Amino acid sequence: MTMTVHLARLLVLAVIFVNGWTDAPNAIATAVGSGALSFRRGVLMAAVCNFAGAALACLCFPAVADTMGELAAFFDPDAAVVTLNAALLSIVLWSVAAWRFGLPTSESHALLAGLSGGAVALGAGAAQLSAGAWLRVLAGLALSLPVGVAAGRLFRQALAGRVRRPAAWQKCAAALTALLHGVQDGQKFLALLLLTDGLDGGLSVSRLTLTLLTAGVMALGTALGGKPIVEKVGSELASLSPADGLAADLGAGTVLLACSLMGLPVSTTHAKVAAICGAGQGANRGVMGQMAGAWILTFPACGAMAFLLTKAMLA
Repeated sequence: MTMTVHLARLLVLAVIFVNGWTDAPNAIATAVGSGALSFRRGVLMAAVCNFAGAALACLCFPAVADTMGELAAFFDPDAAVVTLNAALLSIVLWSVAAWRFGLPTSESHALLAGLSGGAVALGAGAAQLSAGAWLRVLAGLALSLPVGVAAGRLFRQALAGRVRRPAAWQKCAAALTALLHGVQDGQKFLALLLLTDGLDGGLSVSRLTLTLLTAGVMALGTALGGKPIVEKVGSELASLSPADGLAADLGAGTVLLACSLMGLPVSTTHAKVAAICGAGQGANRGVMGQMAGAWILTFPACGAMAFLLTKAMLA
């Protein structure tokens, strides 16, 4: 099982890198789209804030990592490694395909779908996955969209004509959103590193070391930038002034912070897009439909890929 465990560790790092590359840029999309930040300065700021958020998260919000760890609680360790590898590979393939079209996706939802598809391939079905963890993930999804829209709209109304130099404040809000993305997604994938560390005798690496590794790999992916996604979310989804962008950032940050405090895994993508729709002017229904379609397809696509990959690996 040693080779499959090593492969699992490499795939977890690949998913963390892809997450930083395709998901974290959403944190600064509005600041770039409104002209408050250049793309290059934005992604560098996001990389630093993502690293800080992920590095500090293990001390502040351990419940998110615990929730994601429950999703991978399989009975048979051998089967767990194979299924985990299949799920992780499906995440990488799906996220890169979506990035090609500038569409943001949720790696945490892709993980849920991949693990479920792998469990079905083993013949055990979803019964091996924690129902409580499923409910918390779905609760985060259900809350992030309407609350994000409402929060973005409320902040736009509250800030209208009351903020001097909104572009400067938007830089701060974008940094906060990137920090909270690190808190949320850093913990999600730290849970997987902790899981792989316990397999096959484990490497006995400290939680702090794995936390810093997670933060560093995510920051590296973010620094390389996901420009097609930044352009789609920040410029094509809705028309944003610096004040509108500030309202969207504050709305998304509110959702991320609230869900983190409640221990609910939530997608930065969903929270940010929802807040933009609430705060922006003239939301593009075509772009909204493309994003919603990608989000809906994440579950069957990653589930099916993980099912087929699990079958192939066990053949």
